[in-house]
Amino acid sequence: MKHIFFALSAMVILGSCTEEKKQRALPYYGNYDVEYKDVNGRKFTDTIYPTIMAFEYLNQDSVVVNNKSYSDKIIIADFFFTSCPTICPSMTTQMKRLSKKLEDLQDHIQFLSFSIDPETDQPTRLRRYRKRYGIENDNWDMLTGDEKFTHRLGIESFQLFAGKDPKSAGGYAHSPAFSMVDTEGYVRGIYVGVETEDVDRMAEDVRKLLEIEYGITGSK
Repeated sequence: MKHIFFALSAMVILGSCTEEKKQRALPYYGNYDVEYKDVNGRKFTDTIYPTIMAFEYLNQDSVVVNNKSYSDKIIIADFFFTSCPTICPSMTTQMKRLSKKLEDLQDHIQFLSFSIDPETDQPTRLRRYRKRYGIENDNWDMLTGDEKFTHRLGIESFQLFAGKDPKSAGGYAHSPAFSMVDTEGYVRGIYVGVETEDVDRMAEDVRKLLEIEYGITGSK
């Protein structure tokens, strides 16, 4: 499989024109706009980053969920398919390991795995996949829905490439990365999900984000 790691690096942290912003623990990712304002004769600029698009899917239990279902959580997302013969098993194993490292913060974190092959990955198959990997987390949903929208969601919202590729093993190519999104819907980090060192760095950054920006600390 030809792996494509598509991540747009953050350039600047959100600016402030009329009020002091809260302390930022991590940068923002994605294409941004610059907004110019004139306030009482003084000129200011704000750097505006996009938030993730609204979405709606079925989870592994055939329950309809959407982005609002997770609105108060830090989201850790990846894109995969259950018949993937290459990197998906490693990504799932690393995601499970990450969830264990962050178990003390599980009330504040939501793991999402979006299937990029929804025709195959119906809820029953997603449940079997979870059982195969021993995934019992209440805060980890595997989602299936419109394929074209999912590929677009990966690229435009989570900054992760996902799409059909007949030349790749399994017929799909996707990023091996995990994306972290804050409770306001901004992408705050992208990490290589098949590299233990980078996944460990992600765990540290999740704790940093929750503590500095939300005042939440775990028991570890």
